[in-house]
Amino acid sequence: MTVLGSGEAADLVKARSKLLEAGGSRHHHGPEALRAALVDLHDFWLSSRCAALGMGGDDSGVALVAVGALGRRELCPYSDLDLVLLHDGRSGVDTIAEQLWYPLWDAGIGLDHSVRTPGQAVQVATTDLRAALGLLEIRHIAGDRTLSTKVRDAVRQAWRAGMRSRFDEIADTTEQRWERNGDVAHRIEPDLKNGHGGLRDIQLLDALATAQLIDRPSPEVAAARALLLDVRTELHRLAGRARDVLRAQDADEVAAALASPEIRDRFELARALSGAARAVAFAAEVGLRQARAALPRRGLASLRRAPVRRPLDSGVVEHAGEVGLARDASAAKDPALVLRVAATAARTGLPISAGTLTRLADTAPELRAPWPRAALAELLALLGTGAATVPVIESLDRMGLWGRLFPEWGAVRDLPPRDRSHVWTVDRHLVEVCAQAAQLTTRVSRPDLLLIGALLHDIGKGRDGDHSVVGESLVRQIGVRFGLRPSDVDLLAAMVRHHLLFPHTATRRDVDDPATTRRVLDTLREALPDSPDPDRDVAVLVELLDALAEADSIGTGPGVWSPWRRTLVQSLTGRLLSELDGRPFVEPGPADPSSAEMVRAVRADGNPQVRFATGDDVATVSVALPDRRGAVSAVAGVLALHSLQVHTAEITVEPGSGSGEAAGAVAVETFGVTPRFGGLPDPALVRSDLIRVLNGSLDLTEALARKERDYAPSTPQVERTAPPRVLWFDDEATGAVVLELRGRDRIGLLHHVTAALERAGVDLRWARVETLGVSVVDSFGVAGVPDAAARRDIEKGVLAVASREPAAT
Repeated sequence: MTVLGSGEAADLVKARSKLLEAGGSRHHHGPEALRAALVDLHDFWLSSRCAALGMGGDDSGVALVAVGALGRRELCPYSDLDLVLLHDGRSGVDTIAEQLWYPLWDAGIGLDHSVRTPGQAVQVATTDLRAALGLLEIRHIAGDRTLSTKVRDAVRQAWRAGMRSRFDEIADTTEQRWERNGDVAHRIEPDLKNGHGGLRDIQLLDALATAQLIDRPSPEVAAARALLLDVRTELHRLAGRARDVLRAQDADEVAAALASPEIRDRFELARALSGAARAVAFAAEVGLRQARAALPRRGLASLRRAPVRRPLDSGVVEHAGEVGLARDASAAKDPALVLRVAATAARTGLPISAGTLTRLADTAPELRAPWPRAALAELLALLGTGAATVPVIESLDRMGLWGRLFPEWGAVRDLPPRDRSHVWTVDRHLVEVCAQAAQLTTRVSRPDLLLIGALLHDIGKGRDGDHSVVGESLVRQIGVRFGLRPSDVDLLAAMVRHHLLFPHTATRRDVDDPATTRRVLDTLREALPDSPDPDRDVAVLVELLDALAEADSIGTGPGVWSPWRRTLVQSLTGRLLSELDGRPFVEPGPADPSSAEMVRAVRADGNPQVRFATGDDVATVSVALPDRRGAVSAVAGVLALHSLQVHTAEITVEPGSGSGEAAGAVAVETFGVTPRFGGLPDPALVRSDLIRVLNGSLDLTEALARKERDYAPSTPQVERTAPPRVLWFDDEATGAVVLELRGRDRIGLLHHVTAALERAGVDLRWARVETLGVSVVDSFGVAGVPDAAARRDIEKGVLAVASREPAAT
């Protein structure tokens, strides 16, 4: 123990700094040892300070106790000290308190403090839920230990006695916290303390156990507590301040600091955290239900009969608001029982009781291939319930039952996404997509295959190789295990193999080009080589892929299924079905139906026209202007100048109708945008700036540079990001060339990229721009087929502007 002076807080700060420096060395003993050392250090300083202030032993009538992190011996490097000075009513306590608190404040140490008599402590514990949870964790530091024990016992007794009247507040507060902070297990940047499955949930379980309503947390929860605390400890130490949200850019450093052979990078850290948080979340949900059921009845309620068992389905009953098993139900004799229980829970919205889950986990065998028809029917009933499916599958998975049904699930369980546009772990993403697909089943002729395909479309992730190819092989095995017909297995495999075909084609190819339609149809026909009726089966596959594209996008994250992407995919689907079975194809109308009027206005006076149309999530900006080199970059730059973030873009050219400037070609550019700050700008101001850019009176380059400097970070960014990349795709049949840029988004990026293409002499036919979180995938249709040397020059220019970062202010 570092020797401290007689209560000088500066000595405490120095000693704490040395501990943190040692904790960051290669030879430190880990975050658990660091927490223990920090607790011992603060205990020693506080007890020394109390001794210096004359706080005596067990008969002094004054005691210092710790609550919160220090009380639990879980003190992270920058956690506040939560201290309570207890006294029996004697005078002079305020002076002692000031002499305890002020040195800590002067040293800049975070402090939450109070001075209480035993009666006041019990009173605040009965009226303030947060204070009550803290006082349950009282730990004696110095002074009268008898007084500390008296208060601890009285607070716990009051907690148990008042539980029935305050349980609803506990449950409501917990659910509000979950809603506010999200899931630790599935957030890309989780709140380790307040999120669903975080440290506060473990404290809740401890509090319910103290009330003697549930058992103490299981060893699995204890292991999860240790990991969450270790990560939070290293996060504090590396950040140099209190921080509970693990940001993506900090995850690699935290993983390295943990020095664990099981956690070597941020992806392994995310997977470990997901598993730990799911264990805590499940325990908290079950604990709340068990605690509610265990509450003692009083008054007339105690005279009521015990809850009856109400039949819900074969072998399934409702008891005390939960789904349970009938007394004679047997999973060994009834292969569909697990799935019937799950489907019933999803259909009724009732949770499966913990006892039922345990009983099923102990007795349910793996289903033999082929599955009984009843089991497959119950699976489809479960998957078809939509959002209610999610918590039910989570419950099955926590007890090992879902993996028993789907052995392939282990590779994707808790697997973190590699793309920041994804907000869920891969397994949760699959379930979310399935829930979205349940809303689209009436759009397809094979809703059963849509639900299964949605559940399994990314099952190939977490293994070596292209996940679509690996997934195709896996779902063939699963389809056979389900007992599907060979033709249905082929359709299911084709869904998984080509689940990205529609969104990639629609956003990176010209869907108006008949060659695009032919290419997609050829791909789908090749996927079903044994079909006796190829056109019919391909039409079914088109419907399935169309619905899956929508469900997959919505289940990925906010803003991915944009109005423009929806229009592009629907246009592609309509053309494919028209080609296959003659269905009438109606081209989806433009976002702004007045585009023809805008074209006429441009031809009348040569000035650009700008229209805004607001949508549910993304606004549409339509611009018409004379077609000339530089038009695209000019419009993109002006939009960036007005703080509009471009999510999608489409460029078309209305050909000229004769000679003369008034009859010349007009470019119509349509952008899906959202404001980076505030609301949408005035279209008249956007048009005015565009006119000034086109006539040379506004220097767009300089204006954008100022804009980028204004919103650049105040310090240089140290975040490690993947370098931008350019890909080329060719269609030899039509001579079309597609340049695809993958990189990181920033203000004005589209302007800089299109300007680089224009400087290289590239003639843009069309553009598809997608912003996915902080990443972009921008595709540009290029006229002609540049040779290898020209492509290298174009690529060099694009990468130069895509790699550039604005200087810090």
